[in-house]
Amino acid sequence: MSPHLKPIVVVENVSKRYRLRQSEARYGTLRDSISQTLKSLSNAGQSTNGQKKPANIWALKDVSLEVHPGEVVGVIGRNGAGKSTLLKILSRITDPTEGRVSLYGRVASLLEVGTGFHLELSGRENIFLNGAILGMKKSEIDRYFDNIVEFAEIETFLDTPVKHYSSGMFMRLAFAVAAHLEPEILLVDEVLAVGDHEFQQKCLGKMDAVARGGRTVIFVSHNMTALSQMCSRSYLLSEGRIIRSGPTAEVVSEYLRLNADTGGERSWPDISTAPGNEKIRIRTVRVISAGSLRTEVDIDQEVSIEVEFVNLASGLKNICTNIYLLDARGVVVLSTGNTPAANALDETWFDKPHPTGVFRTRCTFPANFLNEGVYHVTVYVVTLGPITVHVELPQALSFTVFDTGVMREPGGGKDWAGVIRMRLPWETEYLGDNVDNAHE
Repeated sequence: MSPHLKPIVVVENVSKRYRLRQSEARYGTLRDSISQTLKSLSNAGQSTNGQKKPANIWALKDVSLEVHPGEVVGVIGRNGAGKSTLLKILSRITDPTEGRVSLYGRVASLLEVGTGFHLELSGRENIFLNGAILGMKKSEIDRYFDNIVEFAEIETFLDTPVKHYSSGMFMRLAFAVAAHLEPEILLVDEVLAVGDHEFQQKCLGKMDAVARGGRTVIFVSHNMTALSQMCSRSYLLSEGRIIRSGPTAEVVSEYLRLNADTGGERSWPDISTAPGNEKIRIRTVRVISAGSLRTEVDIDQEVSIEVEFVNLASGLKNICTNIYLLDARGVVVLSTGNTPAANALDETWFDKPHPTGVFRTRCTFPANFLNEGVYHVTVYVVTLGPITVHVELPQALSFTVFDTGVMREPGGGKDWAGVIRMRLPWETEYLGDNVDNAHE
């Protein structure tokens, strides 16, 4: 990126305010709207039944940033930090309450799976519809049509209404359209949350190609590895404000550090507002070692991750708890789940209908398995066949593995490289004092 290039995206002191309950009568009748307006006027400056007036929620507050042509810039933050609101403002889906946004190029956005698709139209028709929305001529869309279909891997279903597509097919087509129709600015929000590993890598490769072609990518994701690979620099959002910007490695480290102090447990007592959906909600995530909650784990002790969830849909089957373990840089050390294929124990519940109620899953890592350092736990609860994500908790909590010194005895060395540090079986055999026969 040349420092003399004019920014292609300029965000100046942007704030976005939402009023609680303001959408309750949004789709009401004209009579309802008039009635609501009269009530608002008559109650102006007053509380109702002693209650305070609806509060203002600032999803973004005084956000300023610049992005130059050809940059791939990350936006990081916990759920509710304002990341998606920022991209919706950049996409012109919603207007800022305060501040100004200047975009000097054609924008394509992938904010949610299937955003902008017409469910009754086929995949073929939606490709042309999205291209037209981007301001492209039919001849331009024709030029990229075959590439889009090949990338999305939907040839068989090309003329099927997209309402019949799986979430994975939706995402593949939506990404293919957004990435191939030559926008100057590509906005991507959590595109890697759906789809298998192979397609995720395909998406990353395409975004890299888009950037190398001189176009600009703004990438929101909880996938720290992908962000670190793709983005030269990033912005960290917290409670609607930018609290850190700079090289992605530094911003990721700060994000993980801020979310490390969890006391070994996170709980959501009110199940109605707990992470999840109408079928499954999380109740508690905890780290346990030596029989109690831990934020610091002795390297010589086992450590368990417990996840409690509430099943709200009687008879639900194939419920899988997934754990992603990340190191201090946000790199995925390992991933595991309680499916029969990945479970070292006999699974008792996975393929059986689950009654409504609370379930606890537990994964245990052996002693002397993880090297010393900070680890972050991301939790998913999904159902398989097809895969449906019910709960996503990026960096739900963290813990630190500390070395007791047992492997720093004479000959042990000061540090051991890597993230896995198991005591592995080694044997030494004496082959005799005849050097010539030592290789026999």
